[in-house]
Amino acid sequence: MPIRWYGPADPADPTYRHFERVVNLCVHGGLFAAINSGLWFVQGLRHPWHHLDWLTLGWAAGLLLHLVIVWRLRGSAASGGASS
Repeated sequence: MPIRWYGPADPADPTYRHFERVVNLCVHGGLFAAINSGLWFVQGLRHPWHHLDWLTLGWAAGLLLHLVIVWRLRGSAASGGASS
C-alpha cells in the first residue's frame, strides 16, 4: 500500500513535517541499499576495493543518525509542538 498524504500540503503542519521526514528517510535508505549493493556486486566481479567497507560503514552510520533524528522529532508531531 503506497504512502499518501490526503489534504493540502502545509509545511507548518507538524504531522506533514513528520511525514516528509519519514519519506526522506525512506529515500535515503533506498539509495543506500541500491548504491551499496551495486558497489559490492561490482567489487565481487573485479579487483577488491579496500575502502568499500569504510564507505558502507560511514554511510550506514549516517543512515542510522538520520533514523534517530526522525525518531526524536516524531514526538513534536504527536504533541502538536512546533519545536525544530
